[in-house]
Amino acid sequence: MKLIFLDIDGTLTEPGHNVPPSSALDAVRAAQRAGNRVFLCSGRNYAMLSPLLQYGFDGFVASAGGYVVCDDKILYDCPMSDEQYGEAVRLLRENGLLMTIETKYGSYCDRGIVDLLSKVSNGNSELMRWRKALEQELGIRPLEEYAGDPVYKIIFYCEREEQLAPVRAAMENAFQFVVQDGFGFGVINGEIINRAFDKGRGVARVAKELGVDMADTVGFGDSMNDLEMIETVGTSVCMANGSETLKAKADVVCPAVTEDGLAKAFRELKLV
Repeated sequence: MKLIFLDIDGTLTEPGHNVPPSSALDAVRAAQRAGNRVFLCSGRNYAMLSPLLQYGFDGFVASAGGYVVCDDKILYDCPMSDEQYGEAVRLLRENGLLMTIETKYGSYCDRGIVDLLSKVSNGNSELMRWRKALEQELGIRPLEEYAGDPVYKIIFYCEREEQLAPVRAAMENAFQFVVQDGFGFGVINGEIINRAFDKGRGVARVAKELGVDMADTVGFGDSMNDLEMIETVGTSVCMANGSETLKAKADVVCPAVTEDGLAKAFRELKLV
């Protein structure tokens, strides 16, 4: 039995979408019929990930590893403390960064983000995902509607490295700053993720729960928030539409999500 972990945006689906290609769904179901288990492994929170659960996945690693579920059993649940969140917001505001915050059941963003991202005509999958999500209203609400639920992750946006530097210096002992490949497009975009978890440790939690050796795990991703997953799994796969840095670290590079990449890789790796 293999455990297969799939990033969503840019891997299982086109960025910002909730409907995978039929070829990918057929491959997932065929892999399950062959005795393998298939999990989502995403930076998305539960609210944004949940529309995909209708397709019969065996569980998920959500919020970049902060919330992990296997066969309806919660294996891990680790939001920020109120103190951590408050300090993060203070630092972001003082330095002029915009943000999206993610709780388990909702996402909330600053109103200026769409205007900032409108400068990007073509960018990496992460920037495109958020621009489309904001424009298409995929459950992301104005920050004023945030009611105080625990926050798992913060996504930041700014135009200059000097805005980000003091925030990173104050927080990086406890939080990882995952900056996406996008400096050439006029926007610096990334995620602030608690160092207590990551996608790789989420994968390991599922493998331990099911008694599966890490050599029998396979991970698919496309962006730098997939790095720990790529470094943890037995076999790592990066999409052709993904980060050049991640491609260099992956065992396999498969065709893009728009070219039936998952289905082709599943066949090549004999997962179906």
